[in-house]
Amino acid sequence: MAKLPDFEAWAIFARVAETGSFARAADELELSKATVSKAVSRLEARLGSSLFHRTSRRLSLTESGRNALERANRILSEGEAVEAETAAQSAIPRGVVRLAAPVSFGLLHMADILPDFLARYPEVTLDVNLADHKVDLVAEGYDLAVRIAQLQDSSLLARKLCDMRVMLVGSPRYFEAFGKPEHPRDLMQHRCLTYTNVENPDLWRFTNAAGDEQSVTVAGPMRVNSSESLSPSLRAGLGVALQPEFICWRDLKDGALETAMCDWRPPNPALHIVSPPGRLRPVRVKVLMDFLAERLAAAPWETGL
Repeated sequence: MAKLPDFEAWAIFARVAETGSFARAADELELSKATVSKAVSRLEARLGSSLFHRTSRRLSLTESGRNALERANRILSEGEAVEAETAAQSAIPRGVVRLAAPVSFGLLHMADILPDFLARYPEVTLDVNLADHKVDLVAEGYDLAVRIAQLQDSSLLARKLCDMRVMLVGSPRYFEAFGKPEHPRDLMQHRCLTYTNVENPDLWRFTNAAGDEQSVTVAGPMRVNSSESLSPSLRAGLGVALQPEFICWRDLKDGALETAMCDWRPPNPALHIVSPPGRLRPVRVKVLMDFLAERLAAAPWETGL
């Protein structure tokens, strides 16, 4: 197998020819004079021909050196151009960012802000996948994912944006008809609408301020894999449900829904941005992370209830 060209040595040779001195070339390249000399010697050994006439007072190109200089200069200039262009690209956000997010959160709180991001960074393209299943960032080639969860330890890098709240909610009409539950065991007598895209969807867990824990198995007329799709049924008075605040906050403010059993709280997740392992990220990915943090960390859906 043929050896690869010694591009570094060719670039050094071009700079020595330009400056007319091994010492000056070494200073410009921030290399030792010995390194520069050895690089040129490597080329001469590979070519079987001298590239310079060397005397104590003067350095000049041989015929072989003159014949090689034009292409060596091209190697040097192309290398410098590639580095300059790549550095410029890394400084200006551009290119594709692949982002995954949960369906309801993406529709309710990200779809409206992403146009602002694209207006700020017009050379970035977003490839957004809204799905409630947990994507494999590494295997599926995603740059970032927004996750609402109590994260388990993993090799992924996580940036917490804010805490999220899950609330037991129902409509005033439902509570007027069936009463408000005050303790988790009361839920066994209520119509509970369940979100199925979690482990053990029919087992609801709660903790109170004293640290007491209670679990209850619930049942009701509806099971869905999208929390947002429970909202119409809740407003219609069909039952109660554990709903993320980011979904039900408007209904709570408008009075269409009310909270219940406020002394008992289900486990609360947090909003995170997660990314594959590795600390080096393209600037297009960094600016999207910062933008999402800027717009979402304040949790604009919080009701204060």
